[in-house]
Amino acid sequence: MTYNSLLLSRPGAVAAGGVDAGVAAHYGEPLPEQRALAGGKAVADFSHRGVVSVSGPDRLSWLNTLSSQQLTGLKPGESSELLLLSIQGRIDYDARIIDDGETAWLIVETAEAQPLAAWLNSMKFMLRVEVSDVSEKWGVLASTHEVAEWDQLLRWQDPWPNVGPGGYAYSPIEQAQHPGYERPWFEYLVPIEDLVNTVGERRLAGTMASEALRIAAWRPRLGVDTDEKSIPHELDLIRTAVHLAKGCYKGQETVARVHNLGHPPRRLVFLHLDGSHHTLPEAGSPIHVEGRAVGTVTSSALHYEMGPIALAMVKRSVDPSITLTVVDGEQNYDAAQEIIVAPDAGQVVGRQTGFIRGRHA
Repeated sequence: MTYNSLLLSRPGAVAAGGVDAGVAAHYGEPLPEQRALAGGKAVADFSHRGVVSVSGPDRLSWLNTLSSQQLTGLKPGESSELLLLSIQGRIDYDARIIDDGETAWLIVETAEAQPLAAWLNSMKFMLRVEVSDVSEKWGVLASTHEVAEWDQLLRWQDPWPNVGPGGYAYSPIEQAQHPGYERPWFEYLVPIEDLVNTVGERRLAGTMASEALRIAAWRPRLGVDTDEKSIPHELDLIRTAVHLAKGCYKGQETVARVHNLGHPPRRLVFLHLDGSHHTLPEAGSPIHVEGRAVGTVTSSALHYEMGPIALAMVKRSVDPSITLTVVDGEQNYDAAQEIIVAPDAGQVVGRQTGFIRGRHA
């Protein structure tokens, strides 16, 4: 069923396409909307996102056995992130999770809700759990700041870029310097029928604004910055979505093997793009070094302060100091890299032991 948000009736609303179809790309002022969203003066309509509910007394212990995250101690109102992996350790689902004491709520990409609910139902066996795709009844509103008037709503707070218990940072920078701290992120569950009243007269920002802030925060997005080969390490998702010391789950062997080797085969990078063009490279645009393909742009945006930026997946062996060339049709964009996932295991900043991998800090 095609979804169209009731908030698309707002003056100036221009509908988004692709993975964000159903909500607004912008409301007539993309860059001012982005600045307002970053400053906590606007909220974003994410009501197209998928929502899956898991209820029953066995819900958390059951999800714990299936996923990459330690969930048995998840308290009501506490936020976390989990991955469901293939046997080869590749990412099938990336879900935000918050529990209200009776139901665990999973917020996922639009296209993931139905297959995720179907897969979870196939894994129930004799356990006391009930799984439902409730996307038609529940939506999401997002903000970079807590909204005091929405205290009664269930709120998921993005753990990014904090490194959670059992997590690990594949970044070469110290924790406090991570740009993700400039983008706190909160997602509120709202009944679809209450969407308009909940927003009220608040300013809205479109997905062009929220995507620019996400990219600037180095925050990977399933189905946008991932492909069928993606593993958590190359996206730095071990920091928020994987507990390295928890019990068995599907894909754990690959997670442990790659972690013990110290580096994934590919790595996510942040790109500062040449601003001389009036366009942005499309997702999927190849990245070249001296005419040789070394990676692909996964998402791009125009940031209100930094100008054109992007996330990209490149081969681990690509020299972080060199300028890359993004090729989009007849347009070539020079791109300077910032390291998200370190190419050298000796550069990785460890989480729990306070060491830099390969030498003491």
